[in-house]
Amino acid sequence: MAEPTRAAFRGDIEGLRAVAVGTVVLCHAGLAVFAGGYVGVDVFFVISGFLISGLLVGELERKGRITLSAFYGRRAKRLLPMAAIVLAFVAVVSAIMFSPLRRDQVSGDIVASALSVVNWRFASQAIDYFASTQDASPLRHFWSLAVEEQFYLVWPSLLLAITWRRRRAGKSVRPVVWGALTIIAVGSFVYGVHLTDRVASVAYFSTLTRAWELAVGGLLALLLTGRGAAMVRRIPRAAAYAVGAAGLLAIAIATVTYSEATPFPGTAALLPVLGTAAVIAAGYAAPLPVLDVAPMRFVGKISYSWYLWHWPLLVFATAEWGPLTGAQGLAVLAFSLVPTIAGHHLVEERFHHSPALAARPARALRLGAVCIAVAVVGGVLLSTTAPSVRTAAASEVAGAAALTKGPEVQQTADKLRPNPRDADGDQPQMYDGCFVGHEGLDSPACVYGDKRSRRTVVLFGDSHAMMWGPAMDVAAKRRGWRLVTLAKQGCTIAMTPIYNGPLGREYDECDTWRERTLRRIVRKEKPRLIVTDSVSRYEYMDGDKRYGPFSPESVRALSEGTARTLRRLRGTGAPVVVMANGPTAPTNVPACVSDALHELEKCAFPKAGSVEGPPINKIAAGRVAGVAVIDPLPVLCPGEKCPAVIGDVLVYRDNNHITATYSRTLGPWLSRRLPPLRK
Repeated sequence: MAEPTRAAFRGDIEGLRAVAVGTVVLCHAGLAVFAGGYVGVDVFFVISGFLISGLLVGELERKGRITLSAFYGRRAKRLLPMAAIVLAFVAVVSAIMFSPLRRDQVSGDIVASALSVVNWRFASQAIDYFASTQDASPLRHFWSLAVEEQFYLVWPSLLLAITWRRRRAGKSVRPVVWGALTIIAVGSFVYGVHLTDRVASVAYFSTLTRAWELAVGGLLALLLTGRGAAMVRRIPRAAAYAVGAAGLLAIAIATVTYSEATPFPGTAALLPVLGTAAVIAAGYAAPLPVLDVAPMRFVGKISYSWYLWHWPLLVFATAEWGPLTGAQGLAVLAFSLVPTIAGHHLVEERFHHSPALAARPARALRLGAVCIAVAVVGGVLLSTTAPSVRTAAASEVAGAAALTKGPEVQQTADKLRPNPRDADGDQPQMYDGCFVGHEGLDSPACVYGDKRSRRTVVLFGDSHAMMWGPAMDVAAKRRGWRLVTLAKQGCTIAMTPIYNGPLGREYDECDTWRERTLRRIVRKEKPRLIVTDSVSRYEYMDGDKRYGPFSPESVRALSEGTARTLRRLRGTGAPVVVMANGPTAPTNVPACVSDALHELEKCAFPKAGSVEGPPINKIAAGRVAGVAVIDPLPVLCPGEKCPAVIGDVLVYRDNNHITATYSRTLGPWLSRRLPPLRK
């Protein structure tokens, strides 16, 4: 298939780009009816696979080779200047609007976006339990561009490698390309289904789970430029219209019926991918008139620029005004057309159709290198120019000991421990190997405190139990206890099935780990005291039906399930202590503190209403005899407000987990409140 010319131009594919970008931007604007609009990205993938594979195979057949410099030069001048401008814009606005901590996060996103690896960065964050509390990145949408850039980088060289022998022998390369694309499509699809079933959040961003969508486009290009072309051309116009309309309908159905709760990509991606393939194939015989009209072609033409601009503006608007209504989201989308259209005409088109760059691919490649370098430097500067906070030594901070001076909120600090920029890493030492990940089923030994003692105390639960680990370690050493910490990521102590967001499915591993851990506590550890904690915002699952956090169904299931677990624990004969649920800040506390070191009052939040949802731990404890409750609010919210900093110690590592540093300073307080051990 030849390089596109005006004669070869397909207006219906330009219009299909309009469908793709339209579903994406309306989904991002928060319109509920377009909740599944993220499938527009899948439409883009199929179109890219179709066009790029057609170009490359056509060049191979005409010339017997692919001129890589020309290919990469075309991609560079077409895509990188506009992307570099958006990345620079994000760096500048982030420097003005965001806290130093959030600037650090966006800085990493800019560099990864410029290097076309940001999808892997987001995939790694997707399985980080704590990363889910971060504000949305203004570059989250660049993940799909990274997937396409990786496709552009790998596919031409792979084509040259797999067709080398047949080209030398003067044979057709198509059988080999058909075979390679089929293997890629099948392998990637099967892997995508598997990974979506296991860890949907990682599957969503992975190039390996999306490659089949690009391969489907490639197979379609082979069909429509080979022997199958004549067969497709013979399809009656009415039948072609029907197939194309069915393809559009498939995309529409996915858009309005899918949501963020849909396991994706997995098998669900078949609907928009095959729908897109149907539209493209049918359009070869008879393009759908609705797609090949001027307004649709115009939106399709500016789709790349609009895709780049709309999301950062939505994120910045949200940062300034709070969550946007549907009307506000639409207003931001309308405004985003200003830089979109200007950028398309002044940057995208100018570089794309530059005669000088077309004649000298090396110049286009140098232009691309400069664009990447500028974006990387901008990302680095965003972080390095942010105001810094000095880190206090452990001997210089008081932490919870400062509460003896009164409940007043600390107003200012010259130095902090931990540094807000390091808060995410201020975790209990027990995290190293003893905080079981999503797919883990067993806990290792995990012994702390006085390891030689015969008096065992168990700390059991989720990340909120683990955050009390440093305080429990201090208490155990003071009282001569052997401390065993047993905790799992995102796993409630309640004996009830729950949904796991990062995995995108029912959390079976939690049920297995909990049961094995309860047996270990009863049969092996034989503790003299058990301390437990678990948050209340888990989502109960009844079969395939999922109930939201704090819904009546979830509250009832979690309360009853927690009570069942507490009865099992009381069966050991040991006293059981439940930590009451602590407060949740309305924002990321370290980010706020990093920007308000001398106005810490801004980062404090009201105590009233700070505990999310019904107090499930207290409710369950009240149903089981012999279970005591310790309320942490007096040491987290000593007055009417919950301070972000107490005694020069940063209290929270995000918006609800306390730092290991502050937890350690609570050791004496917790030790005084724990009951005596049973004989």
